[in-house]
Amino acid sequence: MKFPFFNKLLSLFVVIVLLLFGLGMIEDVVRDRQLYRNEAERSVVQSLAGAQSLVGPMMHRACVESWDQVSGSGKERSVREQRREFILTALPDHLKLRTSALMEERARGLHKVNAYTLKAQVTADWRGLAALQPERTRKDSRLQCGSPILMMAVSDARGIRSAQVAVDGKGLELKPGTFHPVYARGLHASLPASISDTKDEVRAAFDLELVGTRSVSIVPTGNDNDVQMTSSWPHPSFAGRFLPSEREVTDDGFTAQWRVSSLATTAQQDVLAGRRVCPVGNPADDYDTAAAYAADVATTQAEHGSPGCADSFSVSFVDPVNPYSLSDRAIKYGVLFIALTFVAVGLFELMKKLRVHPVQYLLVGAALCSFFLLLVSLSEHLSFGLSYALAASGCVLLLAYYASHILGGLRQGLPFGLGIALLYGMLYVLLQLEQTALVVGSIALFLVLGTVMVLTRKVNWYELAGRSQRNGNEQANTNTQGASA
Repeated sequence: MKFPFFNKLLSLFVVIVLLLFGLGMIEDVVRDRQLYRNEAERSVVQSLAGAQSLVGPMMHRACVESWDQVSGSGKERSVREQRREFILTALPDHLKLRTSALMEERARGLHKVNAYTLKAQVTADWRGLAALQPERTRKDSRLQCGSPILMMAVSDARGIRSAQVAVDGKGLELKPGTFHPVYARGLHASLPASISDTKDEVRAAFDLELVGTRSVSIVPTGNDNDVQMTSSWPHPSFAGRFLPSEREVTDDGFTAQWRVSSLATTAQQDVLAGRRVCPVGNPADDYDTAAAYAADVATTQAEHGSPGCADSFSVSFVDPVNPYSLSDRAIKYGVLFIALTFVAVGLFELMKKLRVHPVQYLLVGAALCSFFLLLVSLSEHLSFGLSYALAASGCVLLLAYYASHILGGLRQGLPFGLGIALLYGMLYVLLQLEQTALVVGSIALFLVLGTVMVLTRKVNWYELAGRSQRNGNEQANTNTQGASA
């Protein structure tokens, strides 16, 4: 007790460590709730369908080239048949897609997942099908080819609700699967063998209704690709190798159009090489996506010796108001909140010559920490803005009431409460400003630091420490005299 000034600093350090531990526990709660949300999303995906990707339409046919391999001579002469199996693929010259996505909200408990129903009208034109004509690699070989197949591949066939196809205006029967070694999920229609000999233009028209979640990707397999998408979702995230050439995003939804030439993409070469359509977004976003991404790349490299992903572009239907991500961002400012609040209490203690016990500092810090826990729990049931307002209002009223007692009156408690309310208001602004949060936060912190320096510019810290030491010595002498008596 001989150095009360330094003892108090040490006590405040211990208090801050305890509060940091509390913030860490609250952050763990937020992460656990985020994991529960991911589990709910995975449950919806398993029951409904996952993120969808469209590949095609395209035509392919399986062929076998066989020949006789002669070895030895005379009595040891033997003939063995050799075979080469290969697939011929004809990609469209012109690909046109007109799609509309109707959003449907699905829920598991408290957690909601964005699902959609995609209605697509797909038109593909071929200026001849010479690519389906096999060529011999040996003069004496024999060629056998199956009937051409018109296919449309999707990443999750469970999402197919209805589909129709017509070739040159004639409807064909669709069957599940594609008989393609890489893009196996989807649907197909058998074509007459004679179509591979045609030199005229062939047109295929698909009407497809597809259900999915989170995002939809499209591989531009044509020489010329014209894709248009409309939706009532006002928060699209455009990703992939190509951004829309034209787009309009309003509060009522969005319209986007892509025009991609084969001169600008390797999508055709990627499809012919068997490269898969990799997941949308950052593979590290969640464990399932990372595992799927690694599995797709590893499988492609093992089977075809061509690692990488097929060129594609995508739209993700993101929810910008994710309460867990916003709460996690808010908690990262918790240390700054505690530090600024303790500075404010210290200024009142210094300027008004009051004495605030470290336990009182601890209670004030605990009230600040409880705000973040209230924010997370309320935002699971209410909108984030309303949850933030309720949690902040409760904490401001509690701290203003408590400060009016520890700081010696309502005149000190009200300015303290207003300062805390200003901090919460600044934090809410920072959470909304994703791109400029750093510069706004830096300027606000600089202003707070400048205010503290101006208010304490005339404080003689050596004299303050010396006075605290003298008070401690006098208190120790008094205790000693009392013990002697």
